[in-house]
Amino acid sequence: MGHVEALTKYVTHFVDQLVFSGLEHVVISPGSRSTPLAMTFAEHSGVTHWVHLDERSAAFFALGIAKQEQKPVALVCTSGTAAANYYPAIVEAYYSRVPLVVLTADRPHELREVGAPQSINQIRMFGTYTKWEQDLALPEEENYLYARRQAARAIEESASGHHGPVHLNFPLREPLIPDFQLKDAWRGQTKPIPRAEKGVTVLPKGQLKSLIERLTQSDKGLIVVGPQTNPELAEAVTRLASRLGVPILADPLSQLRTGSHDKRNIIENYDSLLKAETIQQDVVPDYIVRFGAMPVSKAYLKWIQKYEEAIDHFVIDDQPGYREPSGVATTFIWSDAIELCNGLALNMSKGNKETPWLSKWKQMNVLAKNEMLRDSGEALNEGHAVVHLSEMLPDHSNFFIGNSMPIRDVDSFFMASPKEVQLLANRGANGIDGVVSTALGTASTGHRTILLLGDISFFHDLNGLWMAKNKQIPLTIVVINNDGGGIFSYLPQSNHPDHFEELFGTPLGLDLAPAIKMYGGKHTRVSTWEAYQKALEESFSNNELNVVEVITNREEHVDFHRQRWSKVEQAVLEWRKRQ
Repeated sequence: MGHVEALTKYVTHFVDQLVFSGLEHVVISPGSRSTPLAMTFAEHSGVTHWVHLDERSAAFFALGIAKQEQKPVALVCTSGTAAANYYPAIVEAYYSRVPLVVLTADRPHELREVGAPQSINQIRMFGTYTKWEQDLALPEEENYLYARRQAARAIEESASGHHGPVHLNFPLREPLIPDFQLKDAWRGQTKPIPRAEKGVTVLPKGQLKSLIERLTQSDKGLIVVGPQTNPELAEAVTRLASRLGVPILADPLSQLRTGSHDKRNIIENYDSLLKAETIQQDVVPDYIVRFGAMPVSKAYLKWIQKYEEAIDHFVIDDQPGYREPSGVATTFIWSDAIELCNGLALNMSKGNKETPWLSKWKQMNVLAKNEMLRDSGEALNEGHAVVHLSEMLPDHSNFFIGNSMPIRDVDSFFMASPKEVQLLANRGANGIDGVVSTALGTASTGHRTILLLGDISFFHDLNGLWMAKNKQIPLTIVVINNDGGGIFSYLPQSNHPDHFEELFGTPLGLDLAPAIKMYGGKHTRVSTWEAYQKALEESFSNNELNVVEVITNREEHVDFHRQRWSKVEQAVLEWRKRQ
């Protein structure tokens, strides 16, 4: 068997096994050394291939597809620093538990560490941020079955347990062009490797009984649902809350603020309530059961740390893990969340339990909502930009949210809605890089997507817009332009004016319109609420790239939020006096 035949069968069997194991999308960045993989993916009819020129944006684009589909997506790039550009997205995928299969082409072993061009050390180059990694064998005679085994394992490793990225490094010798006309170039008589059978983790009956006893000892409990993407959790967790008679503090990324499920026990405004010390001490629960990651709210984090000794904490995770950054004493329960909710609810009285504790939280939530949404005739501001957007979001759409201030504004101003809207964000590492590309990845699957982000984050990933232009992917982007990093105005750094603007405020001073035009997008800069609503309506009615730029003021933004939080506290205190 000659080199070309060995190379061809190696890569065709590898790619065919990936597809058989469930791979549906691959994002390829151009390069020479990755030619065998790129051409083979393009030849295979069972996988959709996307080409992106910028590896950093390509990796975040793949992340977006995988986040939306909850299935592994492959990445292919050439050797050298091309692979290094994947690093930020791989870190995000690791912490946000998104399955990626990273395939990096490499020089053969004899060309490593000898000064060969475009050759760097790619072994374990992503460190501890991959679940599994392999430096593969060279394509040689009859080792295509080995290639199949590696492909099958790559899919299983990325999509089992806590999902995450895996890395396979491909050393490849020239010539690099496969011959797809060879007999049995593809599967031939070879049987694909079957997919592994997976079950769910269930809490033993004895432990389930003990947990029921603890939760039913007191009416003063809380369920907290942080960022998570399982659409089926909403029904199960709201049923459990109803039978326990406890509130649910629902993070905006919990998937509980939107949808048709029962929202009677949903508390959206807990962040604004817990900012007030006069409220904090009056709502300390006996226990907290948390599903999903830690909520966005910093007020919640500080609150549970402050009253740690008074609260029993339980964190539910499908697989072993330790997502509890508050440092409070915690009982980790490793069980399938839906199975656990259903098992608990089945052992409790049916119906909707109402308690004074639950009524208190509900009333405070209404008071907080009224104050946060109150229209006092303000000029454009970032909080009410979220309010208008949330009211206008199309049903069955994706709402992708940038980090820094946008996710916090959504936490404060996005209220419960019957619309079927999925809220997404890159909250693994919480970076502002790659947000445009990740949103485009979710949009590429055919879901109408609206992205909200700040001007600095938009600037960070302008290259990502190329994919929207090249593949005609419709996307509405709302850019909150306060000419800099708005979140720093809330931090102690803002008290040091001598260096604040240069080091933290970092005003861009850029006209975004020419860049948007370069990528074929429609740009609308708005300065009134009427213009904002009109621009949103127009963007939802077409299948183009639409960028709505909302001009706001950083200093006014801080004052606006603090005034609203003060009004919430005042409203709750006045209500208490009337009781």
